[in-house]
Amino acid sequence: MIENNDRKWFALYTKPRHEFKAALQLETEDINYYLPVITRLKQWSDRKKKITEPLLRGYIFIFADEKERYLSLQQLSIVRCIFDHGRPAVIPEWQIENLKKFLDKKTEVTVHSGIVLGTKVKILDGPFAGVIGVVKQEVKGKTIAVNIDLLNRSVLTKISKDTGFEILRD
Repeated sequence: MIENNDRKWFALYTKPRHEFKAALQLETEDINYYLPVITRLKQWSDRKKKITEPLLRGYIFIFADEKERYLSLQQLSIVRCIFDHGRPAVIPEWQIENLKKFLDKKTEVTVHSGIVLGTKVKILDGPFAGVIGVVKQEVKGKTIAVNIDLLNRSVLTKISKDTGFEILRD
């Protein structure tokens, strides 16, 4: 039996709307996984229904060693492992535990995907190509405001989220 010391949490990206299928496939292979789900009330024109859906669409977490991680990537519903700096991204145990505790509270949850305020970015396209700035606000969902320090002045520019930019890590 493999020791827990060799196992780590990894995030896997699934095919669209295949999170539950991926969970079944991982279970069949006896791979320890965690799929955070929420139950919400959905309303159609003729009825209301409680449905269970993934909290993070397109993602499932596995607690595995390298052999199990590789085996999980062979499953049809799994697209790839999330990487960080060229290596499979290891998710700290405390983040998974916090996620579990958070979901145990049964509170209303909304997930916002996108850019977090305060994130340092490098603009890749347009007149500010190559300039580094900090995201200050999101404007009407399609635009972000980036604060750029130039010549001891702070310049706030609005750029489209479609503009090429890269998130910088310190």
